Amino acid sequence: MPERERSVSLTAQPLTAAPSGPLSGDAAVPGDKSISHRALIMGALAIGDSEITGLLEGDDVRRTARALEAFGARIARDPDGATWRIRGVGIGGLREPADVLDLGNSGTGARLLMGLVASHPIQAVFTGDQSLRQRPMGRVTAPLEKIGAVAMTRQDGRMPVTIRGTSSPVPIAYASPVASAQVKSAVLLAGLNIRGRTTVIESIPTRDHTELMFRHFGVEVTTEPAPEAGDAALAVTVTGQPEITGRTVTVPADPSSAAFPIVAGLVVPGSSVRLANIGLNPLRTGFLDTLEEMGAHIVVENDRRAAGEPVGDLHVSFGELRGVDVPASQAARMIDEYPVLAVAAAYARGTTRFNGIGELRVKESDRIAAMMKGLVAAGVRAEAGEDWMEIHGTGQPPRGLAEGAPPIETRHDHRIAMAFLTLGLGAENAVTVDDGAMIETSFPGFQAVMRGLGAKIADGRKEP
Repeated sequence: MPERERSVSLTAQPLTAAPSGPLSGDAAVPGDKSISHRALIMGALAIGDSEITGLLEGDDVRRTARALEAFGARIARDPDGATWRIRGVGIGGLREPADVLDLGNSGTGARLLMGLVASHPIQAVFTGDQSLRQRPMGRVTAPLEKIGAVAMTRQDGRMPVTIRGTSSPVPIAYASPVASAQVKSAVLLAGLNIRGRTTVIESIPTRDHTELMFRHFGVEVTTEPAPEAGDAALAVTVTGQPEITGRTVTVPADPSSAAFPIVAGLVVPGSSVRLANIGLNPLRTGFLDTLEEMGAHIVVENDRRAAGEPVGDLHVSFGELRGVDVPASQAARMIDEYPVLAVAAAYARGTTRFNGIGELRVKESDRIAAMMKGLVAAGVRAEAGEDWMEIHGTGQPPRGLAEGAPPIETRHDHRIAMAFLTLGLGAENAVTVDDGAMIETSFPGFQAVMRGLGAKIADGRKEP
C-alpha cells in the first residue's frame, strides 16, 4: 500500500459545534464502508485484476487492505487517488500472515477476515484497538468451529483471536441466533472455499451487501424464504469453490455517513441540502423510512444501480418532525443510525421510542448509555432500558451544553461524536465532544463536508 496513508491520532481532539445558519449546498459523502470492505475482499479472492472507484479511505478500510496484503494480495492506489487496483490470489490461495493482523477499530474487517481464514489451511492472529478488543467475537467463532476451524480467544470470546483454519472444511447450515450481517458474511466467506453448499439462516433479514458483491463477481448465491425459522426468515446459500475473475466495482456513498448531514439539514431552520450517489439498499435505509414517518422532507432523485446496489441522489430540507414509535423489526435495517436518529428525536415534537436495540450495547461503545448521558447533558429528557430508548422532544431546539459543562463523552465512538456535533448545529448553545479523532475511521473529511454546507464546527472547546 502507498506510504501516504492516513493515521488516526492517539491524542484526544475535542470538537465544538455551534448554532449555525441555514445549511445549503451539496454534501460529498465518502464511499460506503460495508461495501468497501467487501469489494477489497472479493478483489483479493479473484484471479486477475480488480478496479475499485469510490472506495472509502478511512482507517477501518485501510486496515482491511493491509490484512489482505498480508494474505498475499497486491493492492495499489492510482496516483490520481480515485482508483484502487487489486491483484487477487484466487479462492484457496491465501498465504499465512507473517505477523499479527491489527484491525484497529474495524469490527467488520476483523469478523469477515476471520471467516475467510476458517476454510484455509493457515493460521492468523487478529487484534484491534481498546474498543474492538472489548467487542464479542464468539458469535463469529462459534459457526466457524462448526466448519472445522479452531478458534482461541480471550475470556468471554474477546480479542486477540487466533483462527486456525482447516484443510478439510465442511459445509454447514447455520441458524444465526443474532441478526448480524457480519456473522452471516463471515460464514458465507468461509463457504467460498468449501466444496458444496453453505447456508446461513437468519430470522430477521440483515444487510445483503455480501450477497450482492458475490453475484457481481459471479459467485452462485441464493436467498430463499425459511418459514420454519420465522415469518420473515431467509436462508442464504453459497455454492463453494467457484473460480472468480477480477471485476470493476463502483462503491456508492455511505448512507450511514450521509445520515449526519441529512439530519442536520432536517433540524437546522431554513436548510436545503443535496447528497449525490447515496447507497439506497433497502436493508440499509430503515432510517430514511423512520425519518419520513417523523415528517421529514426527503426526496429521492435519479434512481440507478452500481455493482448491483441501488443508488440515488437525496434532497433534504428543514421541516417540523414528530415523535414516533419504532418497532424492533426495524433495528437490523438501521442499527448504525440510532445515535443520529436520537438527535432527530430530540428536535421532534412528542415522544420517540426505539425498541429492540440491545445490539447497540455491543457496538464500538455502549451506544445506548452514551446517548442517554449525552442527551441529558444537552437538556433533552430521555430514558432507556436494556434494549430500548425513549426521547421526549418538545418541537423546539435542545438547550445544548450549559456554560462550563464538561464535553460530551464520545467513548472513542465515531458515531457518538458525529451525532452530538449534529445536535449542536441547531441547539440553543454549542456542543463540545471530548474527542473527534476517531471520526476519520468512517467519515474522512467530516468537518470539511459539514463546513462546506455552512455548519459551524471547529477544533477545540471554543465556539467557532
